[in-house]
Amino acid sequence: MISAILLIFGLGTTELILIALVVLLLFGGRKIPELMKGLGKGVKSFKDGVSGIEDDLKNPEKKEPPADNVEKQ
Repeated sequence: MISAILLIFGLGTTELILIALVVLLLFGGRKIPELMKGLGKGVKSFKDGVSGIEDDLKNPEKKEPPADNVEKQ
């Protein structure tokens, strides 16, 4: 999967090393783990949202309809 993505963008080993060095120079060694942690949380949240939508589309009868016709007192 990753190799297919890299082929699409035309990135080779040399380009990836160059990108990693630039990121290291810009952010420093201490900031990179924090950035990756935040990126991982974002990807996990996105995947959870997508799986929730897929579940809603596969099983629409399990969800309750919205309460639009509620009488006011």
